[in-house]
Amino acid sequence: MILLIDAGNSRIKWRLAGENVRASGACSHEAPNDLKICIETPGISRVLGCNVAGPVRGEELAALVARRGLLLEWVSADTQRCGVQNLYTHPSRLGADRWAALIGAHHLYPSRNILVAMAGTATTLDILTSDGRFIGGHILPGFALMRQILGQGTAQLPLTGGQLRNYPRDTADAIVSGCLNAQAGAITRVFRSINAPDALCLLSGGAADEIEPLMNIPFQRVENLVLDGLYQIAHA
Repeated sequence: MILLIDAGNSRIKWRLAGENVRASGACSHEAPNDLKICIETPGISRVLGCNVAGPVRGEELAALVARRGLLLEWVSADTQRCGVQNLYTHPSRLGADRWAALIGAHHLYPSRNILVAMAGTATTLDILTSDGRFIGGHILPGFALMRQILGQGTAQLPLTGGQLRNYPRDTADAIVSGCLNAQAGAITRVFRSINAPDALCLLSGGAADEIEPLMNIPFQRVENLVLDGLYQIAHA
């Protein structure tokens, strides 16, 4: 079995996979108890992960895995892998999570033009052509981070509460609706730039539930494209 780890800015997502998914979950960096239990599962032969949480978090996770006598192999972006070509000006500077998500997307739809929308701490919008070329992407603050920035940068705006409404009539609703519309608007604008009849948006990440009601383009929810991509990399 292979243990796959996606160490994000906010959470650790993991999956234990053989021929099929055996188990999966998510936990915080501060309390990775579920991951500790998973690591003790007999039969794990390999551990593969990507880390955008920084070197300290990476070292902590590597130490957890090492206690089981295993090496945590960190994936980084390269020029080409699993049918995906990386056209970043400096390919190695592409985030490992974005790279893995692109590979996961290409495996799901190997002959379609795809917008990979990862709605996490940051929202990333990456364009993948039907022949497997990553031609560029956008990064903006995620939904929660947008709200946090408004609270930190102003004296009287609320940090909590609020609902998505077409015509917000209080400040909390206005903030939630504005931030969600900004997310959906960015996704829609980048999607339309693809200008291909078969284009599809794959929406993933922790804020996908909040953004989904505003999506008016062809899209599909995917639980965790990063782990899907890591699985493909492990078997390449």
